[in-house]
Amino acid sequence: MIDRQPIVLDALLLGSLSPIDDRGTLSGIVKYPIVGAVLLGATGFSGDHQGDLKRHGGVDKAVHHYPRDHYRVWMDEIGSMLLLQQPGAFGENLSTLGLTESDVAVGDRFRLGGALLEVSQGRQPCWKLNRRFDLADMARRLQQSGRTGWYYRVIESGPVSAGDRMHLVERRHPEWTIARLWHFLYVDTLNREALEEIANLTILPSNWRDYAAKRLQTRRVEDWSRRLDGETAPVSG
Repeated sequence: MIDRQPIVLDALLLGSLSPIDDRGTLSGIVKYPIVGAVLLGATGFSGDHQGDLKRHGGVDKAVHHYPRDHYRVWMDEIGSMLLLQQPGAFGENLSTLGLTESDVAVGDRFRLGGALLEVSQGRQPCWKLNRRFDLADMARRLQQSGRTGWYYRVIESGPVSAGDRMHLVERRHPEWTIARLWHFLYVDTLNREALEEIANLTILPSNWRDYAAKRLQTRRVEDWSRRLDGETAPVSG
């Protein structure tokens, strides 16, 4: 057991599919707190849903964790809207205080209730956050801020409840925090040394390593506009 104070899970949140825009696009981003134990399996919590399984969910995005610590900063920046008065504003499954992107690294393993989780990657925000917050640039704000939250893969299935404690039990790549990964993905985007490390960081999902490998090859950064802005984004040539 690693000597770090356990973090209390202050909310466990699940969501059903509902339309997110006037075209009827279905999303599970609207999530609500759940009382009692819920089984966590390889692809997520029983009863939780994602509308776009190509870009959301799956074994490398089975669980989304968003720090409640960031809510106060968001209120200062965009106003104290009702959405930010309780957990779930960002479509997260897990809400805690005391754990942020600077504390958590890819490959960290946490025991939570009867499950064992492994940090798999940071979040790449998409346009559905713009609709959720009724702000045209909310996804961009999230990406630029670094306050993105992160995803887990499930190593061992088991029941999880709000009030359970998260115990850090293993660190495999402590140098690659979510914050550091974000920095080289979105800030210092063509840092060759960092990109070479990321491309060879096998614990990352292949698409993240592919970003790094392609940047090394082309010396260009991929276009994020469609992901961040949705269908209104122009198609780049």
